[in-house]
Amino acid sequence: MLIVVGLGNPGPRYRSSRHNLGFRCVDLLAARWGIQLTDRREKAVLAQGFQRGEKIVLAKPRTFMNNSGEAVEYLLTRFGGSPGGLLVIYDDMELPLGHLRLRVSGSGGNHNGMRSIVGAVQTQEIPRLRIGIGPPPPGQETIPYVLGAFEPGEEKPVAESLVNAADAVDCILAESIDVAMNRFNQRPQ
Repeated sequence: MLIVVGLGNPGPRYRSSRHNLGFRCVDLLAARWGIQLTDRREKAVLAQGFQRGEKIVLAKPRTFMNNSGEAVEYLLTRFGGSPGGLLVIYDDMELPLGHLRLRVSGSGGNHNGMRSIVGAVQTQEIPRLRIGIGPPPPGQETIPYVLGAFEPGEEKPVAESLVNAADAVDCILAESIDVAMNRFNQRPQ
């Protein structure tokens, strides 16, 4: 079983924010795989199905980003999973716009959602897929930047990065995370 958790903030106010790329990727995967995110639980909105013979759970936490660990704890308890059976997808300011980075483990870095998850499950051994949003422009504070919408000129590379991220998840299922890291951990053309 693979539990794919896309990070973001719930509610229409944040729907198109940079911080919600994880949600957008999970939505794309659900559409691609023909499963619907309709199971609304207290801590997450879920979809379940099978892909390439493996049970898949897609999840979008209903907690705010800084409390993502609560939702992940719930998911692991509900589905009897382990942190190694997760794939957490989220935005990252330290990567250039559109750049993907898959890793099988690591710290939460500067990302509050990932730090919350690492703290909640008490391990850094959590597979993750980071989608680059680039740093804020000089003089702009971090919080308004990540909670703000992409500029019109950024939407095309963002859309391409989401397709590449979904392709990376398909590759993980079809082959392995190691193959996906070799294939997708590079700057987009």
